Amino acid sequence: MLSEYRVLIVDDHPFQCVHLADQLVAIGFAQVDVASSAETALAKTARQAYDLVLIDLNMAGMDGVQFIDRLARQPRPPKLAIVSACLKRIIDSVAMMAKEKGLAVLGAFSKPFTSHHAAQLASLLSRNPQKPPLVRLQTGPALDRASIESALDRGHLQAWFQPKQSLVTGRIVGAEALARWLHPALGCLPPGTFLAAVREHGLNKALLQRILKDALNAHLHWRQMGFRVPVSVNLPTQFLDDPDLPDELEEIAVTKGVPASEITFELLEDETPTVQGQYYMGASRLRLKGFGLAQDDFGRGYSSMYSLISTPFTELKIDRAFVSGAVNDESQAAALVSSVQLGRQLGLQVTAEGVETAHDLAFLRRIGCDCAQGYFISPAVAPDRFSQLLASERLATNPLQR
Repeated sequence: MLSEYRVLIVDDHPFQCVHLADQLVAIGFAQVDVASSAETALAKTARQAYDLVLIDLNMAGMDGVQFIDRLARQPRPPKLAIVSACLKRIIDSVAMMAKEKGLAVLGAFSKPFTSHHAAQLASLLSRNPQKPPLVRLQTGPALDRASIESALDRGHLQAWFQPKQSLVTGRIVGAEALARWLHPALGCLPPGTFLAAVREHGLNKALLQRILKDALNAHLHWRQMGFRVPVSVNLPTQFLDDPDLPDELEEIAVTKGVPASEITFELLEDETPTVQGQYYMGASRLRLKGFGLAQDDFGRGYSSMYSLISTPFTELKIDRAFVSGAVNDESQAAALVSSVQLGRQLGLQVTAEGVETAHDLAFLRRIGCDCAQGYFISPAVAPDRFSQLLASERLATNPLQR
C-alpha cells in the first residue's frame, strides 16, 4: 500500500514542493513531507526514517549532489529519486554517482514532474520493497586472519551461483560463481563486507581456489543431474603477475576432472596488473590451456577498447550501468547497442549484466545480445537452489518428465 510509505521532497522552490506533493498524494501516497533546503532534509532524515526521497539538484547552499553524498553516509539511507531541470546527462551522471555510493535510485526525472512520473515511481517502489541494510564490517575481531582462514577451511566462505540465460532459447547456459560468507552469527554476507579484509590478510588466492573448487564441484553435480552448465569465476588481473598461476588453475581442473573448456575466468576491467607483460602472458596461457576468458564489466575502465582487442577474450560482459533502464535512455541505449555490435564483430559471446526488468530483457533480445544475467532472471543463489532452478526449467520444457 502506497499509504504506508513515508516520502520526503527536497526542493528550494515552494511551488515545486507543492506540485510534487500533490502528484504523489493523488496516486495514494499519504505521508509526504517537504524540505526547502538540503540541510533541513538531512536533519529530517536523521530524526525520521523515510522510504523515499525526491531531490532537486540545483539548489542554493548545499546542492543536491552534496546532499546525496551526505545521505549515502547514513546507516540506513532511503531510496532516491532525482527530479531536476538540469540537463539529462547531468541528471544521469548524478544518478550513477548515487548508485556507486550504494544508494537505491528508483528514477531520474526531468522537470516538469507529471502524474505519469508519479505512477512510474510508485510502481518501482512497490516492486523494490525496503531491503535490510548490508552489514558493513571493518577489519576487526570478526574479520581477523584466523576467522577468514577458518571460514575458508570449513566452507563457510563459499560459492553461490548466478544463472546466465540465453536470450535465444531462454535456457540457463552458464553459472557465475560469486563469493558469499555464511557467517554463523551475522548470516549471509555479500563480498563487499569481507573482500577488503581478505586482501589485507593476503588470502586472495586462497579465496580464488575455494571458489573455483566449489564451482567445479557444482558443475560435476549438475552434470550428474543431466545438465551441462559451464561455470565462470572472477579472476583479479593482478594474479596474472604470477607466472605459475595458469598451471595451478589447470591442476585444480584436472584433479576435479572438469575440462578447461567448461571454465571461464572473468577479468575485471578496472583492475590493473603490476606487470603488463605478465598480464598478456598469463591471459594467453590460460587460453592455450583451453579456458575461456571474459572481459568483465566492459565500459567501466579507461582502457576498454585496447584491452578488448589485445587480449584473447572469448566473451564480452557488458557492465550493468549500460543495461538497466537503457530502453528509456537514448544515450545509454546507443552505448549498449554499440557494445553488443562490437562484441559480435569481434566474434565474442556477448553477455549483458544487471538485467532488472522485462523491458531490459526484451531490448537486449531486439539488439542481438547473446546472454543475460541479473536480478530479473535470478540473483546469486546457493548451489542447491541453483539445482532446483535447473530442475524446474527441465520440467517446464519437458512436462512429461513430471
